[in-house]
Amino acid sequence: MKFHRVLAEHTVTALENVFEGGYQADRVLERLFKKEKKLGARDRRFVAESTYELIRHWRKFIYLAGLEEKETLSRGDVVRLIGVWQLLKGETVPPWPEFKGLDQRRMLEKEKGIRSLAVLESIPDWLNEFGSKELGEAWPDALFQLNKTAPVVLRANRLKTTREKLQRRLEDARVESFPAPDTEDGLILRYRSNVFTLDAFKEGLFEIQDGASQQIAPMLDPKPGERIIDACAGAGGKTLHMAALMKNKGKIIAMDVTDKKLDELKRRCRRAGVDVVETKLIDSMKVVKRLEGSADAVLLDVPCTGMGVLRRNPDKKWKLTLEEVERLKILQAQILNDYSRMVKSHGRLVYATCSILPSENELQVEAFLAANPNWKLERERRFMPGQEGYDGFYAALLINKN
Repeated sequence: MKFHRVLAEHTVTALENVFEGGYQADRVLERLFKKEKKLGARDRRFVAESTYELIRHWRKFIYLAGLEEKETLSRGDVVRLIGVWQLLKGETVPPWPEFKGLDQRRMLEKEKGIRSLAVLESIPDWLNEFGSKELGEAWPDALFQLNKTAPVVLRANRLKTTREKLQRRLEDARVESFPAPDTEDGLILRYRSNVFTLDAFKEGLFEIQDGASQQIAPMLDPKPGERIIDACAGAGGKTLHMAALMKNKGKIIAMDVTDKKLDELKRRCRRAGVDVVETKLIDSMKVVKRLEGSADAVLLDVPCTGMGVLRRNPDKKWKLTLEEVERLKILQAQILNDYSRMVKSHGRLVYATCSILPSENELQVEAFLAANPNWKLERERRFMPGQEGYDGFYAALLINKN
């Protein structure tokens, strides 16, 4: 496709905010598009796609562009990377000085000759070594899948509609979809679309939620009338799913350490027609201790590296550090140990992450069970990236035997 200098400049600015400013790519683009209201849908798509593709393939594109890897690239060098991306897609590029010497055939040959997995799949060397130790032979394919574009997956809100009715409603709005495998309420969009502008969204008929994420609430099996705690609720995607499974009967206590996320959850509850959710800010461990032995079931969707959702948040791989990985593993163990006490005798607990690293998943559960013989593992599920087209995730259902 043809593109103008102004679009390339917008992409460069977005990437500066991501890499140098430390902001999340989706937030950067959201702010950019709010500011640049004159950009049409096609131009926005170009800026968004080029921003995400350059983040995904940053290291490989630098190599193919013949540039030196360094902490900060010049704006001209970043424009050159846009040219690499376009040529690899089979597009033509304008006769700009930044694109001098770029040749599609030579780049494709150079790409075939890459022997370093870290360069080919564009990740830091330390993360490549760490992931290889964790996943062994499964690591290269996981990285390949994590560099693909994630599909848009919806979850029909069964409090207001069914998957079949929602699919017909989307068709009326010229949005094609098909049932998401291994889900009862999921729909995958055949083509990307801004569903937030649809009346069906404003009416609360659906939420955006990956198919892997849609496995977690059913695993906890929340029933109408039960008292459930979502202890790391965030903005509440799984909270809303549980409320729908409970037919909006009973009580869900949604907890988080961030006020802003809980405020967003309240807004989402109003749109979804959910009124069984009570939010609680965790501003000290006293909040958790007061709830000991009070819940029929607890969901712990713990903070993690996000290594299963790099397709959606590719900038995470450049911002993650080994120190952060170790900090998160300590935090996960603490949350599992402390928050599990909120479960009643013979109650249920689901420990979940959006990571594919065993040290955040199976090994955490094994360590918890070894230290807490009153708990047993009922079952566990793993999705590797790309399996059924979904993100990577892990969940374990634990039962309190006391």
